[in-house]
Amino acid sequence: MRTVASKVIRLVLVLLVVTFFSFSLLHLTPGDPARTAVPFATPEQIKVIQHDIGLDKPFLVQYRDWLTNFVQGDLGNFYESYQSKRPISDQIRKEVGVSLQLVFYAQFLALALAIPLGVFAAYKAGTWFDKTLNATAFGMIAIPPFVVAFLLIFYLAVQAGWFPTQQYVAFGTDPGEHFRHMFLPALSLAIGQIAIYMRLLRSDMIQTLQEDFITMAKSKGLTNSRILWRHALRPSSFTLLTAAALNFGALIGNAVVIEFVFQLPGMGLGLIQSVSTRQYTAVQAYVALIAVAFVLFNAFVDGVYSVLDPRIRHARAAAA
Repeated sequence: MRTVASKVIRLVLVLLVVTFFSFSLLHLTPGDPARTAVPFATPEQIKVIQHDIGLDKPFLVQYRDWLTNFVQGDLGNFYESYQSKRPISDQIRKEVGVSLQLVFYAQFLALALAIPLGVFAAYKAGTWFDKTLNATAFGMIAIPPFVVAFLLIFYLAVQAGWFPTQQYVAFGTDPGEHFRHMFLPALSLAIGQIAIYMRLLRSDMIQTLQEDFITMAKSKGLTNSRILWRHALRPSSFTLLTAAALNFGALIGNAVVIEFVFQLPGMGLGLIQSVSTRQYTAVQAYVALIAVAFVLFNAFVDGVYSVLDPRIRHARAAAA
């Protein structure tokens, strides 16, 4: 229990640091958020907006009030004019599902392709297949996701006409069209991750296949397929799992550009639109939410380690 409590305390401290940093960063940018949000407002109206945002209070009081509202789901308002404003949380609530779908599909595609490729490359280590796959992986890593997106759009959407572009169809409306519209954005994000995951798994699998327990499994007459998938894959998956967790943040960052390219109504497109219209309060909310999601997801993966590797669970129990 003490271990769990200490982990929760550390998690809360990390979230406080992350939110304070994101809050401070935007407050260090030049300009008045109230003036940039409503550029044609009168000085009296600007004072009202500053009071509404909390800019007339000391910095630490602003952060305390913002954090209290943030925890309660109140992220502030979009100001379209002095008399027209709408809650940021309402828009993000609509966008978060699209972003999560995109990141999940990209991660699924990356793992679904990288795991069998990594396992087979380790089994065929040193052969022409392994060398060709590694060379291809370097090329995949070198190409930025937005370049991949434009290439996929040109060849698979414009020339071949297999997939649509710049449109989103909700899963509940038409599941088939939903996946058809989401395939290119997800693949654009997944290409680089496939190469990274494949190379990491290949490296760990090569080491695992040299362990004594693998030799024991071979001496028992187990098939190569059973040895690879039942005995070697699981202990070789920890680096892959760590990379997948850490790349969650990278996927969200890249998704900002991909959502803009494909005009998907997710948090990435909302963030870009908020930056372009200088809605600093909205940008602050987007940045903080992405950072919190990244921290929480990594904490979740840390807990999954105990399930995958009993040695970690026993070590933590002994330490407690």
